Amino acid sequence: MRRRDFIKSIAGSAAAWPFATRAQQPAAPVVGFLNNASADTIPDRVRGFRQGLSETGYVEGKNVTIEYRWADGQNDRVPALAADLVRRQVRLIVANFPPVLAAKAATATIPIVFTSGADPVRIGLVASFNRPGGNVTGVYLIGSETEAKRLEILHQLVPEAVSIGVLANPTYPDADRELRALHDAAGVLKLKVHSVRASTEPEIDAAFTTVAQDGADALLVASDPFFSSRREQLVALAARYKLPAIYNQREFTETGGLISYGTDFAAGYRQAGNYVGKILNGEKPENLPVVQLTKLELVINLKTANALRLKIPPTLLATADEVIE
Repeated sequence: MRRRDFIKSIAGSAAAWPFATRAQQPAAPVVGFLNNASADTIPDRVRGFRQGLSETGYVEGKNVTIEYRWADGQNDRVPALAADLVRRQVRLIVANFPPVLAAKAATATIPIVFTSGADPVRIGLVASFNRPGGNVTGVYLIGSETEAKRLEILHQLVPEAVSIGVLANPTYPDADRELRALHDAAGVLKLKVHSVRASTEPEIDAAFTTVAQDGADALLVASDPFFSSRREQLVALAARYKLPAIYNQREFTETGGLISYGTDFAAGYRQAGNYVGKILNGEKPENLPVVQLTKLELVINLKTANALRLKIPPTLLATADEVIE
């Protein structure tokens, strides 16, 4: 081989090395993100999820791809969205409750990480907190179990109230349990509870009309992902009817709601992202105990309280994690 041809041969081989290296690199894993809310209603949670992923070495668009599936508050769409992710053969599915039930029904092999406000053992997601078993693990956000405490806080906030409206979503799997807990707590506090139900936007409007006609002095909005996705509507209606209302997530209070008491959902999604990264790195769901977020936060919106001409009791102000002025 002549010297000129030899140099060309070496140069051509060297130029091909980067392309060969890139071709040999494994494709980024694809994670399915299944949620029954809308993308624009839970940005803090999505950020928390991405942060948890990054803490395990995964950055969206760099070394992991996320396929988002949003039901936009329409729970009847969830099974088809879950099935679509399974057909897509994603490496893992992260889902909130109740969509995680559809994900579990769709696959027994793809790992699933959940965020759930309902007890995951009681609803059959996992065998136990310490040993989940199967292909499912995740984060328990302690949602439904706070209903009685939230009624107590509402009673402290509006001590003269004797009639409390309770808004629940009949399609939420934990709704009946929430209502039983609230009725039991109301009996102890000697309060009258008027339950109204809604699972669509028009039904929410109608529910507030009913609550007002029933003469409710205050309102408790039960834990439910659909209500979270409609928080602007709920807060606006509470203001229109001048109803002191308590919610389960700080996002309601940040939107203008009066008071909230519940888990930091963004922190829960961060932990879920952490678990997704661990599973992508080789951990098995059955070996990852369900995380229980025990810290609950009380957030009060003073501006809304002033608009309702409510004086917040000093004891509540002293125990609040955040006061929005």
